[in-house]
Formats: sequence, C-alpha cells, structure tokens
Amino acid sequence: MAKLTATGVKKSKPEGKVYRISDGGGLFLEVRPNGSKYWRYHYRFFKKQKTFAIGVYPVVPLARARELHIEAVKLLSEGVDPNSHKKAIKATGVFKANNSFKVVAEAWCLHHLSDKSESYRVRSHRILKNDLYPAIGTMAVDDITPPLLLASLRIIEIRTVDIAHRAMQLCGLIFRYAVQAGVVERDPTQDLKGALKTRKVKHHAAIKDPKELSGLLRAIDGYQGTVVVKVALQLAPMLFQRPNELRQMAWEDINWSKCCWELPASKMKMENEHIVPLPIQAMALLKAIHKLTGSGSYVFPSARGGTRPLSDNGLRTALRAMGYTNEQVTPHGFRATARTMLDEVLKHRVDIIEQQLAHAVKDPLGRAYNRTTFLDDRVSMMQKWADYLDAIKTNPSLSDEELKCFKGR
Repeated sequence: MAKLTATGVKKSKPEGKVYRISDGGGLFLEVRPNGSKYWRYHYRFFKKQKTFAIGVYPVVPLARARELHIEAVKLLSEGVDPNSHKKAIKATGVFKANNSFKVVAEAWCLHHLSDKSESYRVRSHRILKNDLYPAIGTMAVDDITPPLLLASLRIIEIRTVDIAHRAMQLCGLIFRYAVQAGVVERDPTQDLKGALKTRKVKHHAAIKDPKELSGLLRAIDGYQGTVVVKVALQLAPMLFQRPNELRQMAWEDINWSKCCWELPASKMKMENEHIVPLPIQAMALLKAIHKLTGSGSYVFPSARGGTRPLSDNGLRTALRAMGYTNEQVTPHGFRATARTMLDEVLKHRVDIIEQQLAHAVKDPLGRAYNRTTFLDDRVSMMQKWADYLDAIKTNPSLSDEELKCFKGR
C-alpha cells in the first residue's frame, strides 16, 4: 500500500463513520465523522494489541507524525512500552509544574514566614514578586542551575547590589527547603558565593556629640506634629531599639508591674526574646499616651487606622521636618548614639550595652545569653541613660563630677 502524502492527508474527507488510512508500519490517520483527524500507531507489547496516540492533525503534520512514529518503534525495540513512556513524561511535566520555583517558594513562605516580623515578611514577598518570580517563577526548581540563577541575580545587581544579595539569601532558604522536601538534590546558591559584587556597608547617620544630642532632644520635645509621633521620637533615643521594633510596640508587650517592655522572639530581628527595662521617664510617657491609644493594639498606631502601626517613614519624616538631614541623623542611628556614649562617655560595660541592643552576644564559652542576662545591670544602666539625656538637654557640657551620677564603672 502506498504511503500517505501531505496533500492526501489534507484532502481526506469525513464519512458517516470512523475510518483509517494507513501510512505503513502500524501508523495510520483516523478520520472521524465530525472532521477531526488523529494520528495513531498500532503495536503489540507482550502479546497485547495496543494503540499509541501520536497527535492531532493538523497540529501534528504528516512529517512530524512519522518522526514520532519512528521514536515509538525505537522504544518498542528497546523493550519500552510507548504508552508507559508517554505517561512517565507527562508525570515528569506535572511534577515540574507542581514544583516550580514559585510553587515551592509559596510553600516555604507558608511554613517559614508566619512567625517572622512584618518587615521581613513584606521584604521577602516584595523580592519574590518583583524580582524572582518574573525571572524563574515558572521554572522547575531542579532545572535552575547556578549559572541560570546567577544570570537572574545579575539583572537585580544592576539596579541594586543590596537587593541582589538579599534575593540570593532568600533563594538559598527556599532551595534548602526544597532539598529537605526531596524536590531537589542541592542548593545552587552554594556555588555562587562571592559571585555578586560586595555590598557597601552603609552606617546609619548618628549624633555622638553631647552638644549636638542636646539640641536634638530639645527639638524633639518641641515637635509640633502628632502626639503619637512625638512620643515615639522621645522614646527612640531613650530606649534605642530598632525602629521597626519601636513603631510596632504593642500594649500587650508592656509589663506595667515590672516596668519593662517584653518583646517575643517573633518580633525580633535575631529571633530571640528580649527585655527592655523602662526607666521612670519612659513609663511616664507610656502612661500618658495610653489614654490616647490604649484601646488599640499598637502604642503608636498609624494615622490611617489603628489596626496598623506607625509607618516605616514616620520617625524619619518627623526628623526631616525638624530640619535634620538624612546625613545627620536617622531613627536607626539612635542605637549607635547610645552604643557609643554609654561606652565612651558614661563608661558602662560593653557586653551589657550589647545585650541591651539585642545583639548576638555570647559568653566566654560561646553560648548565647538569654533574655534576662545582666537584667539588674541593664535596669540600672537604662535609668542612668534616661537621666543623662534629661541632664544634657539643659547642660550638654557636664563636668566630670556631674557625670559620675550616670556612669556604670
């Protein structure tokens, strides 16, 4: 029987019932009454008659149908059932679709972001949505090689080196999760160490001179903005915690009887519980603002609604309104102010200061200190610091004799 031709296939017309036109070797074109045309391959496997669906005409033309037929015959000669092979390929495709980078990343977010700080969750989702999903979101995680991932990170690096590093760190966490889930065998970011440009360390602007600090403290006391922002500004240098921790201060975390602010691990950058002793001045400010915001969750609620905390830029904007530039002082810079002056001016022990800053401090045996370490010393230091801030508002040039009241050594 003569083989089919492209013209013959095209001109084949439907009839009242299904009929088949052979191309030889078990390959045939099946023409149905509705005009649909299908390529099929009849074969025997372990003495059983089977049919392999090759494709639909004209999506699969004659030439391509013959190529696929030859591939099926080859599989058969190697003892592989073409239908079983096709199912395996489809299963692989489904596996890859179900384990795309985006699918795995969303699963990681669900399992690992729920107990992280709001700022970390927002930043992670932003990097995924804006930078990683457009580049590799639809790719199967086991298809993402180190060079391919690096090419995606290079695009981010052109815009900002810092976000490129954050994106790679995030990818590392997601791929390690995929390794643990058995989806991939290895984390490709392990081969990219040192591949990106080095991040420039940017220190937060901070005032470390008593005279300059005196002027800033007076300016804060004279701030004409909202009471919420003013009290947050007054507490910022006094408590010197991270801006995100301060703006998200919750009433439920204030222990009135023990005069302290108890932050759970979920709200801390280092993911460790932390205690901030509250000096008399801080307690007075909190009692005063409690009358205004005490009915809500946050000590410093957003002006747009009490269900949200003060915005990221709330304190920064207030400092700019007071005439201080970003190069002079930042909300985060109050930590450097306290760190430097408590050590160099008031002579408190560095390990106690670091513990109060919630830095990763370890004892001589390499063990991390717990949240109550040096607590009595920290209570004393925080009160002396608050008293010192009050003192330099009116007299920034304190004598050595006057400074003795605030020193820790």
